Amino acid sequence: MSRVCEYCGKGRTLGNQMTTRGKAKYLGGFGTKVTGLTRRTFQPNLQNVHITTENGTNKTVRVCTQCIRSGAVKKRVKNSPFQIKENKNKPKDKK
Repeated sequence: MSRVCEYCGKGRTLGNQMTTRGKAKYLGGFGTKVTGLTRRTFQPNLQNVHITTENGTNKTVRVCTQCIRSGAVKKRVKNSPFQIKENKNKPKDKK
């Protein structure tokens, strides 16, 4: 189960690799012909990601890139972003 996304369950899928020969019709040829079919597997693009779970603990999971891009997985923040502190006692400039 190491090549399966831990959120959506995406795993490998089977398909065909097609070998073609010939020149395309729109380029002036007689069209491409399939000369061979080979079975192959399509693997998901899995990444190791550090996430923060609902109860606040940090965890490393293998997640596909579609779950990362869609926002289904929330990455953990190592450092809080830099913020400028505002001084409330500073008088405003009058123009």
